[in-house]
Amino acid sequence: MAQVYRGGQLYGTGQPARLTPHEVRARTFDPRRRGADPDQVREFQARLADELTDLHGQIRLLSEENDRLKRALRDWQTMHARECRPNDGHW
Repeated sequence: MAQVYRGGQLYGTGQPARLTPHEVRARTFDPRRRGADPDQVREFQARLADELTDLHGQIRLLSEENDRLKRALRDWQTMHARECRPNDGHW
């Protein structure tokens, strides 16, 4: 299937591109006359990056657990299907 891009992003993937902790830490902003305190901005970026790191770890663990549960269910269904006897007649 061909990839379709719209506005620099894959169209119709259903998942927005994730920010990485490195992108948050490395992001710079143009200086403004009455801008925010750079130290506060960097502190906030560090906190946000740490939270993203934790969330990405949780997503990874949940995905692994989801895969494990899917395999267990598939194994159980296979075992159950072998033990079931087909009945004569309708459902």
